[in-house]
Amino acid sequence: MEPLLNGEIRSCFAMTEPDVACSDATNVRTSAVEDGDEWVINGEKHYASGAGDPRCKIFIVMVKTDPEAAKHVQQSQILVPAGTPGLEIIRPMEVFGKDDAPHGHMHLKFTNCRVPKENIILGAGRGFEISQGRLGPGRIHHCMRAIGAAEKALELLCVRSLSRTAFGKPLARLGGNVDIIANARMDIEMGRLLTLKTAWMMDHVDPKEARIWISMIKTAVPNISIRIVDQAIQMFGALGVSQDTPLAGMYMAQRTLRLADGPDEVHRMVVGRQELRKYSDQEKVNATFRDG
Repeated sequence: MEPLLNGEIRSCFAMTEPDVACSDATNVRTSAVEDGDEWVINGEKHYASGAGDPRCKIFIVMVKTDPEAAKHVQQSQILVPAGTPGLEIIRPMEVFGKDDAPHGHMHLKFTNCRVPKENIILGAGRGFEISQGRLGPGRIHHCMRAIGAAEKALELLCVRSLSRTAFGKPLARLGGNVDIIANARMDIEMGRLLTLKTAWMMDHVDPKEARIWISMIKTAVPNISIRIVDQAIQMFGALGVSQDTPLAGMYMAQRTLRLADGPDEVHRMVVGRQELRKYSDQEKVNATFRDG
């Protein structure tokens, strides 16, 4: 592996073909087939985050290695060095019209892409396990940053509401804005405490129990944050969507977070399903969601 500019190893995470929803990692279709001492990879991936960064030298690719195995052990993760023959970066994907350079979210294609067998991480069939181990702490981190964004948006909102006047009054005294400010503060504190409890659960209870709390914050906190950012934009008027405030970029990031690491709907299903189990036979609840 050639050395990087700053000594860091940057990687990107490629999970699935573009026509398959990433909200269900078991849907992965990109395949890896053993051939002698190599894996042969075929498939596509939209939004491989980090793949556009010139420092990215390793691609972590989620693949299906055994379609006949049990649902959660069909997948594996394989390291693919940048520049490997058969790995093609087709184009940068935009998010709300921005290409997020130089980090980049790329559309990748793997065509008979060969890597050594030892490039598999931990072993065949452990891809889903690896993903779940990474996603829990990652989601907590996302929510911590979302709370920070909400705090910044509320600060901007308050300063604007006190410094700007309309109809002879500060904005803070118009249109129920003081209620908006009060609700924003309460929402931030609720989100902060829920995130803190989730982090505590990660440290002290079984991961299966902790993931319910992770799904709670992953749904609640980005929605709180985007609501407060939106209210700050409203307080600034047209200036709020211009390049003269950070709010437009913050809105884009928080709206994207409602999709990243699982959409709201999936996390609500996890929480709701667990809640129903308190009042019904677990197998009945499982069958309800399994059979539609």
